[in-house]
Amino acid sequence: MNLDQIIKGCIKQNRKSQEELYNLYYKSLFVISLKYCQNDSEAEDNLHDAFIEIFTNIKNFKSTGSFEGWMKRILINKAISRYKKSFFLTSIKDDNIPEIMIADTEMNYPIDYLLSLIQELPHQYRLIFNLYELDEYSHKEIAEMLSISESTSKSNLHRAKSILKEKITSKRSFHNYQASHGK
Repeated sequence: MNLDQIIKGCIKQNRKSQEELYNLYYKSLFVISLKYCQNDSEAEDNLHDAFIEIFTNIKNFKSTGSFEGWMKRILINKAISRYKKSFFLTSIKDDNIPEIMIADTEMNYPIDYLLSLIQELPHQYRLIFNLYELDEYSHKEIAEMLSISESTSKSNLHRAKSILKEKITSKRSFHNYQASHGK
Protein backbone atom coordinates (compact mmCIF):
# COMPACT_ATOMS: atom_id res chain seq x y z
CA MET A 1 0.00 0.00 0.00
CA ASN A 2 1.22 3.52 -0.74
CA LEU A 3 0.88 6.40 1.72
CA ASP A 4 -2.29 7.82 0.12
CA GLN A 5 -3.99 4.43 0.42
CA ILE A 6 -2.85 4.08 4.03
CA ILE A 7 -4.20 7.55 4.87
CA LYS A 8 -7.54 6.77 3.20
CA GLY A 9 -7.71 3.51 5.16
CA CYS A 10 -6.95 5.34 8.40
CA ILE A 11 -9.72 7.85 7.67
CA LYS A 12 -12.08 4.86 7.44
CA GLN A 13 -10.60 3.64 10.76
CA ASN A 14 -9.22 0.51 9.13
CA ARG A 15 -7.02 -1.20 11.75
CA LYS A 16 -4.66 -2.68 9.14
CA SER A 17 -4.04 0.78 7.65
CA GLN A 18 -3.48 2.23 11.14
CA GLU A 19 -0.99 -0.51 11.88
CA GLU A 20 0.85 0.15 8.61
CA LEU A 21 1.01 3.88 9.33
CA TYR A 22 2.28 3.19 12.83
CA ASN A 23 4.96 0.79 11.57
CA LEU A 24 5.97 3.19 8.80
CA TYR A 25 6.54 6.19 11.08
CA TYR A 26 7.18 4.72 14.52
CA LYS A 27 10.99 4.95 14.46
CA SER A 28 11.27 8.48 13.07
CA LEU A 29 8.57 9.84 15.38
CA PHE A 30 10.03 8.02 18.38
CA VAL A 31 13.37 9.77 17.84
CA ILE A 32 11.58 13.13 17.80
CA SER A 33 9.57 12.20 20.89
CA LEU A 34 12.75 11.17 22.68
CA LYS A 35 14.14 14.68 22.19
CA TYR A 36 11.30 16.07 24.28
CA CYS A 37 11.18 13.39 26.96
CA GLN A 38 13.53 12.30 29.72
CA ASN A 39 13.57 8.60 28.90
CA ASP A 40 12.31 5.90 26.56
CA SER A 41 9.20 5.22 28.62
CA GLU A 42 8.10 8.83 28.62
CA ALA A 43 8.83 9.07 24.88
CA GLU A 44 6.70 5.96 24.26
CA ASP A 45 3.79 7.47 26.22
CA ASN A 46 4.06 10.72 24.29
CA LEU A 47 4.23 8.86 20.98
CA HIS A 48 1.24 6.72 21.92
CA ASP A 49 -0.81 9.83 22.75
CA ALA A 50 0.26 11.44 19.48
CA PHE A 51 -0.77 8.40 17.42
CA ILE A 52 -4.19 8.43 19.08
CA GLU A 53 -4.60 12.05 18.04
CA ILE A 54 -3.24 11.34 14.56
CA PHE A 55 -5.75 8.53 14.03
CA THR A 56 -8.57 10.64 15.48
CA ASN A 57 -7.80 13.71 13.36
CA ILE A 58 -6.39 12.20 10.17
CA LYS A 59 -9.60 13.15 8.37
CA ASN A 60 -8.60 16.80 8.96
CA PHE A 61 -5.23 16.46 7.23
CA LYS A 62 -5.11 18.78 4.25
CA SER A 63 -2.83 17.43 1.54
CA THR A 64 -1.26 20.87 1.11
CA GLY A 65 1.84 20.06 3.18
CA SER A 66 3.94 17.18 4.32
CA PHE A 67 2.04 14.42 6.08
CA GLU A 68 5.10 13.61 8.16
CA GLY A 69 5.37 17.29 9.11
CA TRP A 70 1.71 17.27 10.17
CA MET A 71 2.32 14.23 12.39
CA LYS A 72 5.51 15.78 13.81
CA ARG A 73 3.60 18.92 14.81
CA ILE A 74 1.00 16.79 16.62
CA LEU A 75 3.78 14.89 18.41
CA ILE A 76 5.56 18.08 19.51
CA ASN A 77 2.28 19.68 20.59
CA LYS A 78 1.52 16.59 22.71
CA ALA A 79 4.89 16.95 24.44
CA ILE A 80 4.28 20.66 25.00
CA SER A 81 0.82 20.01 26.43
CA ARG A 82 2.19 17.39 28.78
CA TYR A 83 4.80 19.77 30.15
CA LYS A 84 2.48 22.76 30.33
CA LYS A 85 0.25 20.72 32.62
CA SER A 86 3.09 19.45 34.78
CA PHE A 87 5.66 22.23 34.97
CA PHE A 88 5.83 25.96 34.90
CA LEU A 89 8.44 27.83 32.91
CA THR A 90 10.83 30.09 34.79
CA SER A 91 10.62 33.72 33.72
CA ILE A 92 13.56 36.08 33.62
CA LYS A 93 13.05 39.67 32.48
CA ASP A 94 16.48 40.17 30.88
CA ASP A 95 16.22 40.60 27.09
CA ASN A 96 20.00 40.89 26.68
CA ILE A 97 21.02 37.31 27.19
CA PRO A 98 24.27 36.39 25.46
CA GLU A 99 24.40 33.42 23.13
CA ILE A 100 26.45 30.46 24.30
CA MET A 101 28.06 28.10 21.87
CA ILE A 102 27.99 24.50 23.07
CA ALA A 103 30.04 22.96 20.28
CA ASP A 104 33.39 21.53 21.26
CA THR A 105 35.59 21.54 18.18
CA GLU A 106 38.32 19.48 19.79
CA MET A 107 36.22 16.36 20.27
CA ASN A 108 33.42 14.63 18.46
CA TYR A 109 30.84 13.15 20.79
CA PRO A 110 28.47 10.34 19.88
CA ILE A 111 24.96 11.60 19.13
CA ASP A 112 23.44 9.30 21.76
CA TYR A 113 25.72 10.90 24.37
CA LEU A 114 24.58 14.40 23.38
CA LEU A 115 20.95 13.27 23.37
CA SER A 116 21.41 11.81 26.86
CA LEU A 117 22.69 15.21 28.06
CA ILE A 118 19.70 16.97 26.51
CA GLN A 119 17.37 14.47 28.19
CA GLU A 120 18.93 15.32 31.56
CA LEU A 121 17.99 18.99 31.23
CA PRO A 122 15.14 20.22 33.42
CA HIS A 123 11.86 19.90 31.54
CA GLN A 124 11.35 23.54 30.64
CA TYR A 125 14.93 23.96 29.43
CA ARG A 126 14.83 20.77 27.37
CA LEU A 127 11.55 21.77 25.77
CA ILE A 128 12.76 25.21 24.71
CA PHE A 129 16.21 23.95 23.67
CA ASN A 130 14.64 21.35 21.39
CA LEU A 131 12.08 23.73 19.91
CA TYR A 132 14.66 26.42 19.20
CA GLU A 133 17.86 24.53 18.38
CA LEU A 134 16.63 21.25 16.94
CA ASP A 135 13.26 22.10 15.41
CA GLU A 136 14.12 25.70 14.46
CA TYR A 137 11.16 27.51 16.00
CA SER A 138 11.67 31.22 16.73
CA HIS A 139 11.45 32.62 20.24
CA LYS A 140 8.22 34.33 19.20
CA GLU A 141 6.71 31.02 18.06
CA ILE A 142 7.88 29.25 21.22
CA ALA A 143 6.43 32.02 23.38
CA GLU A 144 3.07 31.66 21.65
CA MET A 145 3.08 27.86 21.91
CA LEU A 146 3.98 27.83 25.59
CA SER A 147 2.09 30.97 26.64
CA ILE A 148 5.26 32.63 27.92
CA SER A 149 7.17 35.78 26.99
CA GLU A 150 9.91 35.81 24.39
CA SER A 151 12.38 36.82 27.12
CA THR A 152 11.39 33.72 29.11
CA SER A 153 12.06 31.59 26.05
CA LYS A 154 15.45 33.26 25.56
CA SER A 155 16.41 32.95 29.22
CA ASN A 156 15.45 29.27 29.36
CA LEU A 157 17.43 28.59 26.18
CA HIS A 158 20.42 30.42 27.64
CA ARG A 159 20.22 28.38 30.84
CA ALA A 160 19.87 25.12 28.86
CA LYS A 161 22.96 25.94 26.82
CA SER A 162 24.89 26.85 29.98
CA ILE A 163 24.02 23.51 31.55
CA LEU A 164 24.90 21.59 28.39
CA LYS A 165 28.19 23.43 27.99
CA GLU A 166 29.09 22.64 31.58
CA LYS A 167 28.23 18.95 31.10
CA ILE A 168 30.04 18.67 27.76
CA THR A 169 33.20 20.25 29.13
CA SER A 170 33.11 17.96 32.13
CA LYS A 171 35.29 14.98 31.27
CA ARG A 172 33.68 13.07 34.15
CA SER A 173 30.30 13.29 32.42
CA PHE A 174 31.62 11.73 29.20
CA HIS A 175 33.64 9.09 31.06
CA ASN A 176 30.54 8.13 33.09
CA TYR A 177 28.60 7.82 29.84
CA GLN A 178 31.28 5.62 28.28
CA ALA A 179 31.43 3.38 31.36
CA SER A 180 27.65 2.94 31.48
CA HIS A 181 27.53 2.07 27.77
CA GLY A 182 30.50 -0.28 27.75
CA LYS A 183 32.69 1.90 25.57
